[in-house]
Amino acid sequence: MTIQQTGVSATYKGPLHQMTQTTATCLWNDSAAEADLTYALEHGAVGATCNPVIVLDVLKREMPIWKPRIVALAKALPRATEGEIAWRLVEEISSTRAAMLRPAFERSKGRNGRLSIQTDPRRYRDPSALVEQAMHFSQLAPNMIVKLPATKAGIEAIEEVTSRGVSINATVSFSLPQAIAVAGAVERGLRRRDGQREDSSTMGPVCTIMVGRLDDWLKVVAEKRDITIEPGYLEWAGVAVFKKAYALYRERGYRLRLLSAAFRNHMHWSEFIGGDVVISPPCKWQMRYNASDIVVEPRIDKPVDPRIVDELQRKFPDFGRAYTEDGLSVDEFDVFPPTRRTLRQFIEACHQLEVQVRNVMIPDPDTEREA
Repeated sequence: MTIQQTGVSATYKGPLHQMTQTTATCLWNDSAAEADLTYALEHGAVGATCNPVIVLDVLKREMPIWKPRIVALAKALPRATEGEIAWRLVEEISSTRAAMLRPAFERSKGRNGRLSIQTDPRRYRDPSALVEQAMHFSQLAPNMIVKLPATKAGIEAIEEVTSRGVSINATVSFSLPQAIAVAGAVERGLRRRDGQREDSSTMGPVCTIMVGRLDDWLKVVAEKRDITIEPGYLEWAGVAVFKKAYALYRERGYRLRLLSAAFRNHMHWSEFIGGDVVISPPCKWQMRYNASDIVVEPRIDKPVDPRIVDELQRKFPDFGRAYTEDGLSVDEFDVFPPTRRTLRQFIEACHQLEVQVRNVMIPDPDTEREA
């Protein structure tokens, strides 16, 4: 007989560990920081992610480790720009942390155990540039999964690299139309591989829905337009989109999984328990969940209250666009406000990452201590 503490059996280290051991739902770590990934692995994580925002955080937290490497790269590559050095760091940090996931990769035969590395968000309009970088990233380690944006160009690139055997993680994705377009692109790419008699059995593509970022945008709209809505309803927008997408993925037999990202509340985890999906919270949210008394039970098939969905659709046209399969055309993906907000943040992180590298390559003499 096991002892129950905050709803979790003593057999498990916490709610997330219990979820990974008793349901089909997988845990990935939304960070490439070594300490964060170590914590996640201890609680059953089988994947992780990296992007310019994350590398910026890693540098700030692990600068004693990476500063000597920046110096060495600058010396070895005397003509490289700070931007080129920064992307070498993205690659090296991703490769280093991918090695921590290799056991899970080998156990799952490619379905899990992958490090998700993001293509340059500034290339979001150029399918050829995205394909070129994705192919390069896929060669950095056997267990790389490459993040491509669910933009118009990104959808085209997703099909192409999938046909070449690259496992993708669609990012900058917030809506049902984007999730369906990504699934269609992956399926077309896989069919091309099937037609060429190429093996796809070890591929592990996923489509992210950044559930919290849809919620964020609707809250901005509510403030801008003085919209009054029942308390708590705006916390359900991303959940509703994710659950509807999951139902359609199962119904149509798409060969990729959904991934929940951009955590703002426990429902971005708890409402998806039991699904054959991935949840990818940052470490701070993992710790909150593990310290909570949330009961680990399947909720993925429990529908969102229709009254919530109806009110969100009635008061927020952008929710209707995100919740309806034909609510956005592929041509509209790039101008959808959550897409623009997220691309701006990711692109700004690229600039800030270059600043961090510049501060090592060209120390500021005004603030530098004299010997």
